[in-house]
Amino acid sequence: MSKHLQRDLEDLHRDLLHLAASTETAVQKAIHALRQRDPALAREVVAGDDAIDAAEIQIDQECLKIIALHQPVAGDLRQVAAAMMIGTDLERIADLAEEIAKQAPHLAEHPQAEVPAGLQVMADLAATMVRQSLDAFVRQDRKLARQVCREDGEVKSHHAEVNGELVAAMKRSPELVEPALSLCMAARHLERIADHAANIAEDVLYLADGEIVRHRPECLQE
Repeated sequence: MSKHLQRDLEDLHRDLLHLAASTETAVQKAIHALRQRDPALAREVVAGDDAIDAAEIQIDQECLKIIALHQPVAGDLRQVAAAMMIGTDLERIADLAEEIAKQAPHLAEHPQAEVPAGLQVMADLAATMVRQSLDAFVRQDRKLARQVCREDGEVKSHHAEVNGELVAAMKRSPELVEPALSLCMAARHLERIADHAANIAEDVLYLADGEIVRHRPECLQE
């Protein structure tokens, strides 16, 4: 590897970690804003999304520059490809965090509406999956990456339970329709965050082994 390629890959890795940290913070703030029904914190999340979008575009541009200038192969090429895929997933996670945060003001107007326990479990698990997928990326930890992929099914199970509970609540109490719909949307966004965290974990496995494991559950076993 030339010293110029090594330098550019190191810069790319640094910028990707910065984007990852910003995205993880956005998810944590969005979940807190939802739980506390905090419109001010929700506005913080929304205001920070433009910077995350710009960081993801910068990473894409860096990747294309590396391909054009250095024509990387083998493991170096996988680093660039994985960076592009992970950057896309991080940006989409941040978008979903923004949408979760936007539900906080609606819930603040309906203090009588309870947040289902299952939704709180989903929030904790989705946030954990994001953190674990990023830890797996930093450490190139195959075992942790596979664990994240398996946890995605648990989030989906909780999502189905939460939707059922909220539908039942709307049928019992029509005045809860509006806040329940906000909670349904938040649950859907949490489920999608978990999906993107699992995508990042799959990209870690691709980076480590050069094998694409998406849609191949047998590859996610120990």
